[in-house]
Amino acid sequence: MNQSTNIIETLRTRFGQALLMEQPSLDNIPTVWCVQEKAADLLRYLKEQVDGPYPMLYDLTAIDERRRTKRADQPPADFTVVYHLSSFARNGDIRIKVPLTGEYPAIASITSLWPAANWYEREIFDMFGIGFEGHPALYRILLPATWEGHPLRKEHPCRATEMGPFQLPVEKQQREEEALRFQPAAWGLESDGKDTDYMFLNLGPQHPGTHGIFRITLQLDGEEIMAAVPEIGFHHRGAEKMGERQTWHTYIPYTDRVDYLGGVMNNLAYVLGVEKLAGIVVPDRAKVIRIMLAELFRVSNHLIWLGTFVQDVGAMSPVFFTFNDREHIFDIITAVTGGRMHPSWFRIGGVAMDLPDGWDRLVRQFLAYLPPRLQEYECLVMANTIFKARTQGIGSYTIAQALDWGVTGPGLRACGLEWDLRKKRPYAGYDQFQFEIPTAQNGDCYDRAVVRLAEIRQSLLIIKQCLDNMPAGPFKADHPLTTPPPRERTLQHIETLIPHFLGTGWGPVIPAGEVCVPIEAAKGIYSYYLISAGDIRAYRIRIRAPSFPHLQMVPAISRGLLVPDLLAILGSIDYVMADADR
Repeated sequence: MNQSTNIIETLRTRFGQALLMEQPSLDNIPTVWCVQEKAADLLRYLKEQVDGPYPMLYDLTAIDERRRTKRADQPPADFTVVYHLSSFARNGDIRIKVPLTGEYPAIASITSLWPAANWYEREIFDMFGIGFEGHPALYRILLPATWEGHPLRKEHPCRATEMGPFQLPVEKQQREEEALRFQPAAWGLESDGKDTDYMFLNLGPQHPGTHGIFRITLQLDGEEIMAAVPEIGFHHRGAEKMGERQTWHTYIPYTDRVDYLGGVMNNLAYVLGVEKLAGIVVPDRAKVIRIMLAELFRVSNHLIWLGTFVQDVGAMSPVFFTFNDREHIFDIITAVTGGRMHPSWFRIGGVAMDLPDGWDRLVRQFLAYLPPRLQEYECLVMANTIFKARTQGIGSYTIAQALDWGVTGPGLRACGLEWDLRKKRPYAGYDQFQFEIPTAQNGDCYDRAVVRLAEIRQSLLIIKQCLDNMPAGPFKADHPLTTPPPRERTLQHIETLIPHFLGTGWGPVIPAGEVCVPIEAAKGIYSYYLISAGDIRAYRIRIRAPSFPHLQMVPAISRGLLVPDLLAILGSIDYVMADADR
């Protein structure tokens, strides 16, 4: 009996009729439906009591089921709340789905079980209007407090042209500005303590110091941080809502703009999910090309992170050096894809075109160029006594805390947990590559830098293997649902040209189903939860981005420190606000 069957049988034995049904899944994640009244008990059992527990709330989202077709094998529901849990002992996940009925339903909050649930529940309330009983502060999180409606409900329009021209009369502007005023009492904060008067400091929203348009209000006793209240949403563009109006193919460029420093890794998480839904097998050459470009963007991300992080704690020179190093990577990306930061180059079934002549020379030159530069950064930054003083012991957390808050990627490995999806659950062909998982022990700002520098070296090792072992063969799958269709099928007769028009104009019709394929992106684990109703576009696209849970943890790890320490913490996390806000 496999592990998936094991956990389902265990839950049936424990909860009996509370489990409505098991739902088959293309992504091999055990999926069960649970009655609303028992959902919190079941989740607590999975986190704390079952053998091989599920300590991480990987994701929490919802689905508006009211217009969905091809779901006859699922329990009736107007809305579904979806809990995605991760187990490191089992090396597996589980998906718990709870059906809700009514126009504006409510369900019990699980913030007492996972602190990470706080923002996820606020997001569901904001986007769907679903309430969470017992939530400590159920306010909007991505949209302004004055917003009317809940955008991921199906009745909410997908396009601005459906809403009429935007107007900002004086009364509305005043109302919007007043809504931005920070109210300490709303967050349980007091202006006066027993022996002191607290000061409230507004940090942001502004880009250079907060790595995007991000606001955090601090309750200070002198310079000591007593509490912090982050505010996100300034970059929200409705990326998930846009997935309901774009075709499967035309949505690819939108993915580039989520983690705008992650480049093709945004594409990779998305197309892997679509390919699994469609049953497309990607050829080996396309797999290796994808991995090579993904690792180049991982190096690019970590270089920019290093330069800006060091700048945050007071040094200027390294940021110029790392931006210059990134240009060497963009020389390769431009030659291969024609783009730079947002190439939108991966396709359903492979990549847009084959590698150009001379690609190998550019990659070989870069592999020779960067290692000496990394050694310079070790001396210039990592051995610098001022840098160490500003980062060692600052913003530290344990493995248990990281799992409670949903921390993944370098931030989790900096605590000592050797966990990388490329190794533990290989995808996209990573099982064919040799590399190590760098870790550290203290989980502080300094160790997060240690891990990322080591990861650059491992990425260079992977890129070298791509260079030396690039397979021959096609760069796109020979499958009718690949996009765009193979060109040779368009030049024979009208019967071959018509599918080309349909495939590029309307896009492929992806079979009905649900799938989630997580990847190890530069900032942490990243995934698209895709729901198809057998149409040319997705019924629901859920983007699980690592910056969202990582930012939520900032108040917990900055309490008791000083304001300059907060800047070091923000710099060490490596978040992008477009990634958090989507």
